[in-house]
Amino acid sequence: MAQLAAGVAVVTVQDGRDDLGTTVSALMSVSLDPPLVLVSLAARGYLCEVLLRQDQWAASILASGQAAIASRFATAGRPSARHLVAGVPHHRGPHSGAIIVENGVAAVEAETTQVVPAGDHTLFLARVLAVTYVTPTLAPLIRLRGRYRPMG
Repeated sequence: MAQLAAGVAVVTVQDGRDDLGTTVSALMSVSLDPPLVLVSLAARGYLCEVLLRQDQWAASILASGQAAIASRFATAGRPSARHLVAGVPHHRGPHSGAIIVENGVAAVEAETTQVVPAGDHTLFLARVLAVTYVTPTLAPLIRLRGRYRPMG
């Protein structure tokens, strides 16, 4: 599956006083009516554990110049997302309270409606609460063969 190019996003959630996030390349649109998205997370990951108890989250779809942000959020361990966005333009989503990275190609806030165990991953099907921004003039960051690559 590393031969399949995929967009790169940062998924974040506010859990009490802490903020968590991770880089994903398994975020997809499921339905336009109603608007639904799906994210796949490692079942043993801490973010998965948090999303099992916290339904609202955000996904920032990164632009080609944001590979450093993707790398920060892909770091092993559980550093607070607040530390990971230090020096990076961001804001909190009005619906989820989750950190949203600015200057990407798009950002959505979502609320999980269904959780599906799938092997060593867990799928979170969610309804879109808001599209915080869309920047169609920017090229997306993609992951292909284990590396972040600009599109084009």
